[in-house]
Amino acid sequence: MAVLDAFDLTGRKALVTGGNRGLGLAFARGLAEAGASVAIAARDAALNEASAALLRSEGHTVHVVTGDVVTDAERIVAGAEEALGGLDVLVNNAGIAIHRPSFEVSDEEWRTVVDLNLTSLWKTSVAAARHMKDHGGGSIVNIGSISSIIVNRPQWQASYNASKAGVHQLTKSLAAEWAPHGIRVNAVAPGYVKTDMAPVDRPEFRARWIEDSVQQRYALPEEIAPTVVYVASDAAAFMTGSVVVIDGGYTVY
Repeated sequence: MAVLDAFDLTGRKALVTGGNRGLGLAFARGLAEAGASVAIAARDAALNEASAALLRSEGHTVHVVTGDVVTDAERIVAGAEEALGGLDVLVNNAGIAIHRPSFEVSDEEWRTVVDLNLTSLWKTSVAAARHMKDHGGGSIVNIGSISSIIVNRPQWQASYNASKAGVHQLTKSLAAEWAPHGIRVNAVAPGYVKTDMAPVDRPEFRARWIEDSVQQRYALPEEIAPTVVYVASDAAAFMTGSVVVIDGGYTVY
């Protein structure tokens, strides 16, 4: 196999949660450009259809599964399997951050963050792995964060940081358990990326978010997508249980 052929996802079937905007949309596009058929899952039906239409206009095969991964993970995975005719790749991207001092975080807010960022990831992973183990294996890519490694500033977001640390440890645990089934489980940990959830270009954050970085800049979603494609593909066949940090050198210091 030639080197670049190892990155080819032709014939693969991939589900991206939170795939209708930002990082998730970039991941869906990247997987599709590498040859995969893709299903995007999120709660906003109208945005799902608009994002799918955009990707289809670019020549990609895209399906939509509308639902909440927190409350309906198994149905979403089953719907993606049915629409795609199988499932080889799962990208657990759906997530949320709440910036608030810990003394002000309510129990409801804590549950909202942990349920979406960690518990739903657990549920979709288990549902997908049940299918993968009976169909030759697969690749699960969890979207973690450098927030599992460092404490972000100047904003406080303890619930988010804790949930992403959980994602990284769960990644390693599932990788060890599911390796005999041919299922690889890895995580990608981005640094500061310009999305609706991360206002990286606001002046009050520049000193800590940008100037503290080795590269002195933020990333765009399409700069993270190739790493997700790599981890999902046969190019990473000997990689499992790994956390790939892609942060412009932010965590060097």
